[in-house]
Amino acid sequence: MVGNGQKVPLSPGLYFVATPIGNARDITLRALDILMSADVLVAEDTRTLRRLMEIHGVPLGARRVLAYHDHNGAAMRPRLLEAVREGKSVAYASDAGTPLVADPGYSLGRAMADAGLAVTTAPGPSAALAALSLSGLPSDCFVFAGFAPTAKSARRAFLDSFRDVAGTLILFESPRRVSALLEAASDVLGPDREAAVCRELTKRFEEVRRGTLRTLVEHFDGVVPKGEIVVCIAKGTTDADPEQVRLAMIEAMKTQKLKAAANDVAERFGLSKRDLYQLGLELQAPD
Repeated sequence: MVGNGQKVPLSPGLYFVATPIGNARDITLRALDILMSADVLVAEDTRTLRRLMEIHGVPLGARRVLAYHDHNGAAMRPRLLEAVREGKSVAYASDAGTPLVADPGYSLGRAMADAGLAVTTAPGPSAALAALSLSGLPSDCFVFAGFAPTAKSARRAFLDSFRDVAGTLILFESPRRVSALLEAASDVLGPDREAAVCRELTKRFEEVRRGTLRTLVEHFDGVVPKGEIVVCIAKGTTDADPEQVRLAMIEAMKTQKLKAAANDVAERFGLSKRDLYQLGLELQAPD
């Protein structure tokens, strides 16, 4: 139950409310105060918010929970802006975790700010930060990249754009596609990069599997894990001498086809198969 069950005064504005990513007790006291007191309640999934409020004894009263998602956002935003202009407090709760992180609330917050209306947040759980904390990877610098594209070529290009990022890369992924993501990451970023696959964070069957991308590809090959997935990948650390790599490709191509040679040299030096394949094409090209 929230404090003594009394409402707290809220100024007109938009309040982003972070919600638990698994364990319902991870909600903050301030988040509960806001859910108790806001004039208007908004959520990506209205059933999830209603259930959370029931668990914590927050009465809905005469209020409705309005749905706000990618499909109705354009129609809902003017209505919510008008509510704030009329002096009301609007609480927007994410489906799970922090609003705007892989969440449709971005456009709502931007519209409020552009209109000169107040926007604040009740910070709390975040799957990305929880995974980073448990990954065992450097946390001094990190990049959250959301979900990778589902198409194979687009996924590879997406990962390639983060090849030289100077920190830990954090990705969300569907259980059905985590194996394909790891395989692409191993190929594009290099098989020896340290990584961690975090599953069901804060829940009963929480699991963190750490290793190189190579070993994780092997573990998840043909496996469809259950639950929500966050993948963390360390930045590259190779110190390979470019001339040494070039000579290794020349030698490998004497006895192997180009693709096999690129794979072999990539494994030896912890480099991208794609880059080695391109180097092989350049070495094959006539002067």
